[in-house]
Amino acid sequence: MTHAVLTASRLLVDVSARSLAAVAERVTLPQFRLLAVLATHGDAKLVELAERLGVNPSTAMRMLDRLIAAGLASRQSNPDNRRETMLRLTADGRTLVDEVSAVRHREISAIVERLTPDQRSALVSALTAFTEAGGEPAHPGDDSEPYPLGWSDTHARHGTR
Repeated sequence: MTHAVLTASRLLVDVSARSLAAVAERVTLPQFRLLAVLATHGDAKLVELAERLGVNPSTAMRMLDRLIAAGLASRQSNPDNRRETMLRLTADGRTLVDEVSAVRHREISAIVERLTPDQRSALVSALTAFTEAGGEPAHPGDDSEPYPLGWSDTHARHGTR
């Protein structure tokens, strides 16, 4: 089981690296991770952000300072507590995350299209269980696309998403 997950993770890392190639001159992988965490979880305090990234607050602050200088993130006072500073994506930061995500989406779609409908259904079930066990939140995409990645309704009939 572990070998299969590690093998699949290598493929996903390759897909992620290729999707970041277009923005590599603007952000590093750790900086992109910070942007992705803000995109997924929304505005956050520095300590929360550092915890989600698994880094020291000083490391998160250095990354954030660079992203603020690049216009991809910002600091704003918390309207509920003026002593707190909230960190958030700027419109440019959101665009960058969306562009990288779109490339990754296209590559993963091409891979998934090679699977049979039963394999797709099994994959959705397995990955959902895996991400839930790891504590990863659901993908923040909209639900306007009833059958993501061009899947038929086979996965819906099997009770998976």
